[in-house]
Amino acid sequence: MKIIEGGVCAAKGFTANGIHAGIRKNKTKRDLSLILSEVPASSAAVYTTNLVKGAPLKVTRANLLNGIARAVVCNSGNANTCNANGIEIAKEMCQIVADEANIKEEDVIVASTGVIGQPLVIDPIKNGMKELVAGLNKNGSDNAAEGIMTTDTVKKEIAIEFEIDGKTCRMGGIAKGSGMIHPNMATMLVFITTDVKISPEMIKKALSSDIQNTFNMVSVDGDTSTNDMVCILANGMADNSEITSEGKAFDKFMKALNTVTVYLCKMIAGDGEGATKLLECKVSGAKDDKTAKIVAKSVICSSLLKAAMFGADANWGRILCAIGYSGADVDVEKVDVSFKSCKGEILVCKNGAGVDFSEEKAKQILLEKEIEILISLNDKDGKATAWGCDLTYDYVKINGDYRT
Repeated sequence: MKIIEGGVCAAKGFTANGIHAGIRKNKTKRDLSLILSEVPASSAAVYTTNLVKGAPLKVTRANLLNGIARAVVCNSGNANTCNANGIEIAKEMCQIVADEANIKEEDVIVASTGVIGQPLVIDPIKNGMKELVAGLNKNGSDNAAEGIMTTDTVKKEIAIEFEIDGKTCRMGGIAKGSGMIHPNMATMLVFITTDVKISPEMIKKALSSDIQNTFNMVSVDGDTSTNDMVCILANGMADNSEITSEGKAFDKFMKALNTVTVYLCKMIAGDGEGATKLLECKVSGAKDDKTAKIVAKSVICSSLLKAAMFGADANWGRILCAIGYSGADVDVEKVDVSFKSCKGEILVCKNGAGVDFSEEKAKQILLEKEIEILISLNDKDGKATAWGCDLTYDYVKINGDYRT
């Protein structure tokens, strides 16, 4: 398994594009993206748990009832949420794609991201679709990735190559996510493509299983978005024997999927609004994986800890505090805590109590852009990893006038 170029266009049969259609006022930013498969693809998606859901999610859920899709269309700058005509607009977006790309309306996954409660005018999308479809190409992943960005500061994309049944297979993904990121699912937009041949039932099983340890373990600010989802399309053009049940081929597919999703998780967490650091909380020695997840999530979501990491302050007491209110079944008198980065590792807590450590060394470790928070509960074999970021002054600046 190796990382390659191409993003969502790396897999056979996929093209993509992104343009500035005029949804956003800034003409230098792309705001409409499209991914298209040459043939129908087995597809699945997971959605935000927020009771307030964007109209595109409702339309996509209906379109994916048969587990088949051919295209993903997404606009940025407007979430199409809490609008009286939201469903109508989302359906019209699908129809516009279908007419221009000569596919079925129900084979389109539709997504929107941006400001909530602001009417989405269909005219820019309708007027830009001809250009968008005409520009679809094998090098279009980069433009598509840019077209779904909101407050993101970097594009998020990856592609990998691997083998199943002796056939070369590829998988790629693009994502957006910087604010309103919090478990559980989906809290971001992620679009994954692959040329693996796999049944709709198994691809749904794969995605539903993977997100429990990946996207459900990411938090930036504690707000669960209304609009976001993760979807995957598999068009089968790698020509491997179709995966219809669990086994070696399915395991390889799961490993590939996890490689893509973990990479995108880290990119999303590290690009949190105003963030300067990627935080990776690794919990081991829990009584079971569920307990480890509860602890990891609680720590990574702690605003006090996030602020301490911004200041490179080895305030490990905030970690113990977060563990204590997490609700997890933990013996706090067994907990060990260390901080780690490329500058080294330092133990700051042993058996629930502080130990002598060099504040200077700790500061050097915590000044790095990627920090690991290592927690051992010293109970059994349960483990989990969660991703987040520091909390900075800029987070407030960005969200103080996000709408205006």
